[in-house]
Amino acid sequence: MAPHHLNDDLCRTPSATAIRIAELTTVHAPWTEMSVLLARQSDIGTLGVWDYLITSAPTPLEGIRDAAAHFATVADPLTDGMRITEDGGHVTIGHVNRADITHEAACGIRGYALGLYRRRLGEAAGRRLVPLRVSLAAKAPARHEALVELYGTRRIEFEAPASSITFRTADLDSPAPHAQPGLSAVLRRHAEQSLASAIPLRDWPALFRTALASAHDEGAPTLSSVARRMALSARTLQRRLEEHGTTWSEEVETVRREHIARLLHDTDLSVDSIAARSGYADARALRRAVKRWYGTTPAALRRAGRGADAQAGV
Repeated sequence: MAPHHLNDDLCRTPSATAIRIAELTTVHAPWTEMSVLLARQSDIGTLGVWDYLITSAPTPLEGIRDAAAHFATVADPLTDGMRITEDGGHVTIGHVNRADITHEAACGIRGYALGLYRRRLGEAAGRRLVPLRVSLAAKAPARHEALVELYGTRRIEFEAPASSITFRTADLDSPAPHAQPGLSAVLRRHAEQSLASAIPLRDWPALFRTALASAHDEGAPTLSSVARRMALSARTLQRRLEEHGTTWSEEVETVRREHIARLLHDTDLSVDSIAARSGYADARALRRAVKRWYGTTPAALRRAGRGADAQAGV
């Protein structure tokens, strides 16, 4: 992903990409180290408007409520969630992630989330906050001194049914020193507008297929020409395709197949003309390809496509 995408609050990283990064990280370091490192690097502003919802609210408690309501600005609600439970004198902030407790990457994300909540609440309160307890849906590590430092307590329960961090209500319900009247409402509107206009970034295969389709529209694409579009060497491009379970020839054939179906469906071009535009030597080669792909002839495929349009009222 380009740096300008990563630095743009409106650009949303695919969940599969974020999970894969976490998986690769835990190959090289324990999940506890990943949790601590991410929390240390998450200065205010790193997570955009979500951070300021917490630190600019009248009280840390109001801020964390706003953060939970707008959690989708920083995470995919299909994979992770944030839940606030208020019970008398206690406030419990839960991080919902349904992955198994043996999944190292998920453990690292859970551990990071709880550390992040504590850090932001402390920044909102303007003082160090000590939780009453921490529960982690993760197997107990051999060593967890780093987590004790991250959470500010030794009262850490592992292999819990759910991950959560609990504070005294009185610690979160006092006026925040940096609160500004009316700012929370502005930030909530901004968060809602950001969600409405968010741009989902595509994963690597989707980026490759866009580059390939663009090259195909300009003529017969070659491995080297598409590699140049993606700022890769031809060898690296081939390797990346193999890592994603596909090959250059398979991808080119898919683009060609879709292109031919589109021309048959949307134009009155002859089969000879479509063959010439699609890189085939002649109409016979095109007919053989259509027969292999669709089990029918170009003429029958054209009729079927237009019949479907007629039935739909197009």
